[in-house]
Amino acid sequence: MTSVSRPNLVVDGKLDHATTSAELRRCIDTLLRTGRFELAYEIRTTGPAAATELENPEILVLFRGRDQDVLLERNAELLKALEHIALRWLWLDPQFYGRIRFDAGGYRAIRIEELKLSARVAADRVRETHSPFRFNAMSARERRILHLVLKEEPGIRTSSEGVGEERQVVVFPADM
Repeated sequence: MTSVSRPNLVVDGKLDHATTSAELRRCIDTLLRTGRFELAYEIRTTGPAAATELENPEILVLFRGRDQDVLLERNAELLKALEHIALRWLWLDPQFYGRIRFDAGGYRAIRIEELKLSARVAADRVRETHSPFRFNAMSARERRILHLVLKEEPGIRTSSEGVGEERQVVVFPADM
């Protein structure tokens, strides 16, 4: 059996942007060719992620082209699937997953704004009714955004409950 040599993508605990970008290109080219997608893409590197940002990846892959709408159907299910496959292809430790993002048509920014609005509406509702509010299950990334936005809201606290893909953010009155 032949062993596959993998490039070292992490050096001194930091993502090597040049090597990671090159490996991402190999992966994406393979996925787009195999899937017969009519898409072009650009890989942008931004440097180490700022801890205060809701979402600030070090490497951003932007797709555009005829099949862009296909990527964004059903809450960007295919876009997220391609990102997941690429992360697995790279063999990165999960701690580095948040440093690479795929996007098309500004989907990520729009989704963050939707989450912010939902978080504020939920906070207002909890303060008015003094009853907990439970969000639908969502990804760890989206739960994190909700927690960060709601951390700034007075009179409430948050918690994540559930297991795996069923994990939900619950907003409680602060005194509960």
